[in-house]
Amino acid sequence: MTKRLKKQAKPVVFLGIVIGCALIVSGVLGLSGHLNNQEAIKSKKKNQVSETKTNSSSQNKSDQKMPKMTLEQKVGQLFMTGMPANNYDQATFDAIEKYQVGSIILTGRSNLSIPEMKVITDKLQGLAPANRRLLISCDQEGGNVQVLQGTGFSEMPNGLIQGSWAPEKLQEEAKNWGSELSTAGINFDLAPVADQVLSADFAPQNAPIGYWSRQYAYDKANIVSHADAFSKGMKSAGVLTTAKHFPGLGAVTGNTDISAGVRDSQTNPKSESVQIFKELISSGVPSIMTATAIYDQIAPELPGAFSPKMVDGLLRNQLGFDGLVITDDLSNAVQVQAWSPGQRAVLALAAGNDLVLANEPTQIPEMISEVLQKAKSDQGFAEKINQASSRVMKVKEQMKLVE
Repeated sequence: MTKRLKKQAKPVVFLGIVIGCALIVSGVLGLSGHLNNQEAIKSKKKNQVSETKTNSSSQNKSDQKMPKMTLEQKVGQLFMTGMPANNYDQATFDAIEKYQVGSIILTGRSNLSIPEMKVITDKLQGLAPANRRLLISCDQEGGNVQVLQGTGFSEMPNGLIQGSWAPEKLQEEAKNWGSELSTAGINFDLAPVADQVLSADFAPQNAPIGYWSRQYAYDKANIVSHADAFSKGMKSAGVLTTAKHFPGLGAVTGNTDISAGVRDSQTNPKSESVQIFKELISSGVPSIMTATAIYDQIAPELPGAFSPKMVDGLLRNQLGFDGLVITDDLSNAVQVQAWSPGQRAVLALAAGNDLVLANEPTQIPEMISEVLQKAKSDQGFAEKINQASSRVMKVKEQMKLVE
């Protein structure tokens, strides 16, 4: 019995040796794998740090390109004021030279030719610092909303006709229209209209949009595809665009330009009209214009452009938009006359807008004075000014308006 057990011990010992060796090899391989994995992790972290440094370096280089600005210069960049599209206006000249306003909108209607408009826009650019040239804009949508109508400018059809075209055709047409604007010295078209009018039956009652057939369509898909096509066509011609009027003016009956107390009781953060802007943001829309209607289900206490809930809350935080935000007109619009010009400007910038559109240049001194006063006494508001001016200057850098 004892001998038999001893004879059997050899295979057992041999088997033990084999298993032991296998465990050692496995351990070595495991250690090697672990070390390799650790090296991979270290390498990945190193790459991430390197990438972060690269991005930070690129951002720093971008920031270094930006001209250093005083508070007064930063605030001036946050205003767009008006001038008649067919003539000069001394109040507009003063806004640029004395108050360092960085953007202009050409208003009314003009029958001047493209070369004649270029003389005017060159004059305006000549008033601005060479290293902070102007954004010069107009409402060149089509149909009843086309400011520039002189020789060389195409006659643009209204939104519904544009919306009946294939997006590819609209993009090509928008490129041509953009080339006309660019040749005339216009670098910012306050279009496309991205509003969703409730229905064809409701359109005649929808004073700001449907009544004039400014909308591309009544369904989300076609509005998104055509607004995107318009923006891309203009971009290929070197012209900036802004999708308007967030979060939509298609459900109101009053026109904020000529009426007070305009309210929207239907639009909420999940509405299709809001999702249209969300999809345009995903497509890379560079700018969005905020409406001054009051939205009962979003921010019932203030006109939308004055509301942090709507601009910072819904547009910036929920929809994730970090591009340029411009208000609808805050000077002549009847909807905002209950607030002084200075209050309007402060409220708009505090809400998260970057550009205050004030068609009336005589209101610029009061607006800028109150914004400066607020920035000097309120650090939180001063930071808003810094953020907004950075966004404006980033756009200008991309458009080669900053040296």
